[in-house]
Amino acid sequence: MENELKSLARARRIGGSLVITIPMEIVKEEQIEEGELLEFAVKKSRRSYFGIAKEIKSFTREDRMKDRF
Repeated sequence: MENELKSLARARRIGGSLVITIPMEIVKEEQIEEGELLEFAVKKSRRSYFGIAKEIKSFTREDRMKDRF
């Protein structure tokens, strides 16, 4: 792809297909018109697990000593 623009979009079902919406800023920048044939690549976004373990407390001195004996 020559001029690769990136964006995130959630796939949704319409009939038997999954569709995504092209954001308007990409439509304007690429001057895309309805009915044009487009080439695209698909790559699943990786989930961020940042903050998932916020409820877990820090190790205590007793926790650290358990493995030594």
